[in-house]
Amino acid sequence: MPPLFRIAVLGAQGVGKTAIVQRFLHNDYSEVVVSSKTRRVHISAAVLNGHVHDLQITDYPAISSFPVSSLQVHAHVYILVYDICSFDSFEYVKTMRQQILETRVMGSGETPILIVGNKRDLQRGRVIPRHSVSDLVRKSWKCGYVECSAKFNWHILLLFGEALRSMGCARCKHVHATIRFQRALRRERCVLM
Repeated sequence: MPPLFRIAVLGAQGVGKTAIVQRFLHNDYSEVVVSSKTRRVHISAAVLNGHVHDLQITDYPAISSFPVSSLQVHAHVYILVYDICSFDSFEYVKTMRQQILETRVMGSGETPILIVGNKRDLQRGRVIPRHSVSDLVRKSWKCGYVECSAKFNWHILLLFGEALRSMGCARCKHVHATIRFQRALRRERCVLM
């Protein structure tokens, strides 16, 4: 039985967390903003370098602090999403990252954190230069960084491939790995990257 990898998707309201997850799982995008007070758990599978990995992707609503006892957040990787056109959403990600670091149990290992700038299609409205964010995240925070557009399905597969690699999966380390993601509700369809 393949191991289950837990992925937690966190971010402020309206940054596109649900749109990213829906685009990845169902290749579907809606302009309608979905505001939810409850977490949504999705099960999918990824084939990376010929090995199957079961994924549990949990899309959390915006939370005021980490962890929230009612939302017991347990993950193998945290994906923190911000809107590249919203300074406040980046500040939210900074706060969540810091709170995650403060709650880590000594000796439990370091759960990777992947910072994601969504809404790349709105590049002209960007509030912080890309190179500034990338340098801060990669060099100072020692986290992964990906920019994507859920609307145009740009770098969505790259994002989840990076999440798998960051979890320390020995089979996932290949830079040019073959990745296939099985849609949770459409079992006959896969996407190759």
